[in-house]
Amino acid sequence: MASITLTINGTEISAVAGESILDAARSAGIAIPTLCHLEGLSEVGACRLCLVEIEGAAKLQPACVTPVAEGMRVRTDSEQLRAYRRMIVELLFAERNHVCSVCVANGHCELQDLAVEVGMDHVRYEYLSPACGVDISHPRFGIDHNRCVLCTRCVRVCDEVEGVHTWDVSGRGARSLVITDLNQPWGAAASCTACGKCVAACPTGAIFSRGATVGEMQHEPARIAAIVNARKERW
Repeated sequence: MASITLTINGTEISAVAGESILDAARSAGIAIPTLCHLEGLSEVGACRLCLVEIEGAAKLQPACVTPVAEGMRVRTDSEQLRAYRRMIVELLFAERNHVCSVCVANGHCELQDLAVEVGMDHVRYEYLSPACGVDISHPRFGIDHNRCVLCTRCVRVCDEVEGVHTWDVSGRGARSLVITDLNQPWGAAASCTACGKCVAACPTGAIFSRGATVGEMQHEPARIAAIVNARKERW
């Protein structure tokens, strides 16, 4: 693959033509926050936390789905970007019911970590406080829709890695929910192989192993990348 040169935060780096700004930045040791991104899965640009400034671009661009270009000048950290990212995290907290103190993923949650990273000490927006359901019909796993951030990592890992497409998204906007087998209870989803990849991929306490109590649910996002890379090496 051809190599190109671009500048990120004033530093000139080399990147592979066609790769995303996010991949190029991380390869160069430059951190960009993400939530919907997971190594080994396709990119959807849903969370917008990876927005960056590109010289000459009329608006902010998501780094995960924007390819690098020769001579491109990118800024990943600025006052504007910090304000946008804090706003996004606050809106995620306001949209559902994220009560960290009683969450199975407390202390092991990517959303919680992002709140600390962006300096969020309170939410400036009105809480929607929707009455979302909890499905524990599956013998091994459960899903608490109150804690879902609609990153679709569960949908993509089920489709792209496990190959069964048990998960999907139903509804629009704030009423969207991830569902199993055309909105059947998870325990009745005939397509589910109980592999647990969705549990490993979930960034919050939304999808969990039954029996886990407060702070005990440790997700394994690196497990997904390891599976994908192992398959690439074999096939």
